[in-house]
Amino acid sequence: MKTPAEAPKPIELSEKDIITGLQNTVSASRLSLYLQCRLKFFFRYVLKLKKPKTASLHVGNSVHSALKAWNKARWLNKPLTLKGLHDEFTKAWADISEGSVNWEAGEEDEEKTSGWRLCDTYIRQSGEMANIKPDAVEVSIEADLKQHGLPRLIGILDLVQEGSIIDFKTSSSTPNSSSVEHLHETQTSSYAVLYRHNTGKRETGIELHHLVKNKSPKLCITDMPPMSDQQQSRLFHLMDLYQNELGKGQFYPSPSFGCMGCEFFAECRRWH
Repeated sequence: MKTPAEAPKPIELSEKDIITGLQNTVSASRLSLYLQCRLKFFFRYVLKLKKPKTASLHVGNSVHSALKAWNKARWLNKPLTLKGLHDEFTKAWADISEGSVNWEAGEEDEEKTSGWRLCDTYIRQSGEMANIKPDAVEVSIEADLKQHGLPRLIGILDLVQEGSIIDFKTSSSTPNSSSVEHLHETQTSSYAVLYRHNTGKRETGIELHHLVKNKSPKLCITDMPPMSDQQQSRLFHLMDLYQNELGKGQFYPSPSFGCMGCEFFAECRRWH
């Protein structure tokens, strides 16, 4: 009697092969993390160390999923009711496929309530935008930039509406427009390059929609003009730096005040 064939074992890539793959394809999040701290990049993308999600990340993911469902329903001309949106948020909250959260006693219920208030706030404060049909919702796209000697750029656009690229974020404090533009330029320029490469058109603008999580939740919208030639040049320079430096295998820490909240703090302290 023949025995069932064993499933082939997945091929384990060497560290060198993983780095080569990372050199060939880059996203805004990978690029930003590499520029922020090379050792953290190494832990997350090369060693692929798994860590429990933080409470704030779980809140952000759940809110993002609910707003995705709300926008997709608008795109299909089947808008969700407030109850329908709440159901989508509840379903997203219960999804632990991306890793569990180490909740403190009573913390989960409090954070869940806070997350839903952000969704409710967005719907109530988004105004006329809710009546405009989206061009695209949560679309995965890529741009082959080999003609520039650069890696393939990949990304997901949260929302495109009337030619404007919109990205959702959650925050614990009210963002400053000028600092927000600077801090997120790598991401916004990446999205602009992806949009232009796939549509052949120039975006009408870029918007960052921050949902601020405080006692009185609010929506803060940062309007930005289309990506400038200088911004694209800066992005391409950083992508070139990423591609060339990554192959050298020089992964070292970049100590800062942000280290105390890093999920790889213990591993970093053991680094040598």
